[in-house]
Amino acid sequence: MKLFDRKRRSFSTVFGVGLLMLLLVACGNSGTTTTTTSTAPVNGKGCTKVGILLPETASSFRWDGVDRPDLIKDITAALPAGSPAPDYNNAGGSASVQQSQAQADLTKGDCILVVGAYDGAAAAAIVTAAKAKNVPVIAYDRLIQSKQLAYYVSFDNVKVGQLQGQYVADHYQSYVSSGKINTVMIDGAQTDNNALLFKQGAHSALDPLFASGKLKKVYETFTPNWDNNTAQIEMNGALTASQNNVSVAYVANDGMANTVIAALKAKKLNGHVLVTGQDASVPGIQHILAGDQAMTVYKAITKEAQATADLVKALNAGSATSSLTNGATVKTADGTAIPSVLETPVTVDKTNVQSTVIADGFVTLADACKGLPKGTGGICP
Repeated sequence: MKLFDRKRRSFSTVFGVGLLMLLLVACGNSGTTTTTTSTAPVNGKGCTKVGILLPETASSFRWDGVDRPDLIKDITAALPAGSPAPDYNNAGGSASVQQSQAQADLTKGDCILVVGAYDGAAAAAIVTAAKAKNVPVIAYDRLIQSKQLAYYVSFDNVKVGQLQGQYVADHYQSYVSSGKINTVMIDGAQTDNNALLFKQGAHSALDPLFASGKLKKVYETFTPNWDNNTAQIEMNGALTASQNNVSVAYVANDGMANTVIAALKAKKLNGHVLVTGQDASVPGIQHILAGDQAMTVYKAITKEAQATADLVKALNAGSATSSLTNGATVKTADGTAIPSVLETPVTVDKTNVQSTVIADGFVTLADACKGLPKGTGGICP
């Protein structure tokens, strides 16, 4: 009898434990079911609410003038009909403002973010916050220093600098003379990873000239915020220090080149100094036609925006992106390889203005020639 009671108690204990385990499993399954049936997009799949965040407007016409309308148009077309218009914000040159804008987008339910970072290091916080909500971030034009970044869309920015530096290497002899080989380098903002890549590319072409003594670097500086007025101050300082003996001015973009040329004009040196640029802006093209700027680098922003929209479309559909990136990657500072789409930059000078930026409709002939005398650059009517 005692043996029977012990067996009965043992059976009751086992049965109780088993019942408890079944209840726990049921609860666990219930939780899993709730998660998997959620309608919230995961990693962009099914996402129709996209946030676009661009860095500033002061350094270049491109951000609000070209990137903004192209991105909104192309992303709208990439999403299913009836999707809400993308949210757009510009940070106005402030990393903290951009982070607040990103947080606001995430709070509103934006499930893909396209971020043209004002500060590539600071913007890592945006990627972290987005990742916590399963929101992929596409770094637009400027790399964000985060291993959690989903994609990067830009141009081959080392190539941009190489094009600028190689143009100097190919044409400097028309600007130098005995004892006049001094070169000034006005780089972009150190907080922008692209500026580091432009500098790297430019030096790959210029350093052999410096080493051989064919050119002499007398001044080089980063320009905080890509600020155009600061670039003019920098150029004035370089002219004063060299007693106006400058033959080459490597300038990272057209906005700064515009004020560098203003500094040269004040010394009646415009046209006598080889000035580089980037962005193929209207003022840059006008300076080229007038002979005050030697070259610029044309980056077809329409292609960059379309490549971004193609990634958004693939994320929304949950489809593979390998055909878009074609195996290309760009490494963050910690060595993480980020899947990337890199468009090709093009050198533009007086010889090919018509066949590049004007032929593409990026700059109209009317805008390029506005205010210039008839016949300027051989193309102005």
